[in-house]
Order: sequence, then C-alpha cells, then structure tokens
Amino acid sequence: MNAPNADAAISLRQSHPVPQRSPVVAVVGATGAVGQELLTCLAQRSLPAGCLRPLASARSAGQTLRYGDSDLTVAALSSEALEDADLVYFCTGSDVSRHWVPVALQGRARVVDLSSAFRQDQTVPLVVPEANGAVLTEGTRLVANPNCVAAIAAVALAPLQRCWSITRLSMATYQSASGAGAAGMQELREATEAALAGQAHTPRVMPHPYAFNLFSHNAAVDPETGYNGEEHKVIDELRRILGVARLPIGVTCVRVPVLRAHSIALTVRFDSHVTPAQVRARLSDAPGLRVVDDRDANHFPMPSEATAQDPVLVGRIRSDLGDPSGRSIALFLCGDQLRKGAALNAVQIAETLLAPA
Repeated sequence: MNAPNADAAISLRQSHPVPQRSPVVAVVGATGAVGQELLTCLAQRSLPAGCLRPLASARSAGQTLRYGDSDLTVAALSSEALEDADLVYFCTGSDVSRHWVPVALQGRARVVDLSSAFRQDQTVPLVVPEANGAVLTEGTRLVANPNCVAAIAAVALAPLQRCWSITRLSMATYQSASGAGAAGMQELREATEAALAGQAHTPRVMPHPYAFNLFSHNAAVDPETGYNGEEHKVIDELRRILGVARLPIGVTCVRVPVLRAHSIALTVRFDSHVTPAQVRARLSDAPGLRVVDDRDANHFPMPSEATAQDPVLVGRIRSDLGDPSGRSIALFLCGDQLRKGAALNAVQIAETLLAPA
C-alpha cells in the first residue's frame, strides 16, 4: 500500500488512547546494530509486551535474533505487520521512516522514531526523558529520538539548565564507530587487524583510514558555514531539547577509533558565577548520570567504562580558566551511543508513554 503523507499521519497522533492490555510491540530495523541493542534493552527492562515482533527488509526475513532467553524470527516489514501494533520502534534510516511511520500511524500504534526524519518537525516531540519527558502526553502518538550526541549531552545539561540559565555551549565530540552502525564497527575491527599485521586496508564505510587515526565526522560539510551535517544536528536538536531556540552553540564533531561509546568535551557558560562544587553536587543528584571525577587517581569518564552501561558518565568538572568571570564550567562526558544515544533513550520514551496515568 502507499503511505499517506507525513502531515496527515502526524495529525493522527492525537487520537487512540494507551492500550490497557499488554501491547503488541514491533521493532523495525531489528537486525541492525541499534535494533539489536533495542531488543537487549527491552529484555533487560521488561517493558510489557503481549507480542514482540522484529521486522526488517525482505532480505533479512527468516533470521533469528536473541531476545532474553528466547529466539525471535524476523519478519518482512509490511503494512500487515504494523496494523495491529500498539508500539512501533523505527531503528531505520530517514527514508524508510518517512515512508513507513505514516503507515504505522494509520493503526493504533504509538511510534518512537530513531531516525532524523521528524526531529525538526515542531509538531513532533524530540525527547530525552530526563531532560524534557514532561512534553509527552496521553495523546502523543509520534516521538522523535534525538541524535546520539544531543541525547548524551542533554542528560548532563538539563539539570544544570534548571538551576542556572545556560548562555553558551562549546563542544568537541569524539565519536565511536558504533555511530556508523554495524558496518562501521566491523570496518574498525578489520582496519585494526590489518594495521597490526602490517597489511594495507582499503576503507569502504569511512572516507579515511580508521585504525589508529581520527578525522572530522564523515557527514557532508555545508560549504557556507563550514559545519558538517552532524554538527548542525547537534546544534538544532540541543536547542529544541533544552527549550532555548537561539542558544549559541559551537561544536566540532570528530570520528575516533573507538568501537562504541561517544565522548564529549563540553564547556558551559552560565548567566551567573557557578563553582565546580555546585555543578558536581547538582550532577550527582541528577537521573541518568554517574559522576566519575577522581582527580587524585586521574580517573575520569572513558568509553571503555561507558560501553554497555545505561548512565552517562560525567567528570573533569572544573572552572574554565579561559573565562575570568567565573561563569564557565568545563566537563567531560562519555555515553554509550547504542544505548543512551539511541536504543535505551527510545525505550525510556516508550516507558513514559505507556506509564499508568
């Protein structure tokens, strides 16, 4: 069947109350890196599901995927596979989401879309539950899951924004192979093995050699601004999540040879003097964060310790010596791109949507 246009589909999201029975849950793109991580999160968090339906392209139909102690058989994505679903996750590219999200919304489903397709649609909530989960209502039917860097950063920024008004952000990201999906992770493995063996390796997924190297994020660069697509996403989406439409944000996104978990060097400028002790105390009490800030042991957030973990790690909390006004604080964050940067955040959105009133 042909998908309705996106505007018509989005208007449907104000009807259909939350089902009172155990929901039928579909995961579109279940065979990809994010889709498989989402299945892991669902199994670990025990979100009620009368039926869990992994969906993918026709060429992936028939594969089996692990879900807790069970194996699930992947079915081909189709209108019929979506029509009785109560909750649908789209772990897909934006083109697939634009076509199939409206199909899912024709039924009774609530949809959490992990692509970029609807993130800048002002009628669709863009949500990190710890930051702005209150925007979700009983009538919400379509929710956009943010860019991975924006999601990880927002967990730390939102509690600070509630205490002190943020007036500027400066960021440098160190983004892992998992941001390029399973293919990117495999390329890093192969390139590293080849480099250690003294062999040449021709990159297929990344534009440059990946082993023992780093390079500007591989999103296309805007010739006018000099910023790449990933950097524009971070700026636009953080402004939406934090609710500050014109917040000045400078960001440089870099791809690094780390398998999974993104890192962020972040400097936050506030409208008043703030001490590192105040920031540390605020972040220690905030949901979704774990403070790792041991100066004596020189132990701060690392991707290896953030991998496969739910909390975002935050540390290196210190005054920015480049700002004599005392209004700027520097931080370092690490968060698992496949979990809080994608799958976990999507599951938390669904938990908020389906929570009893």
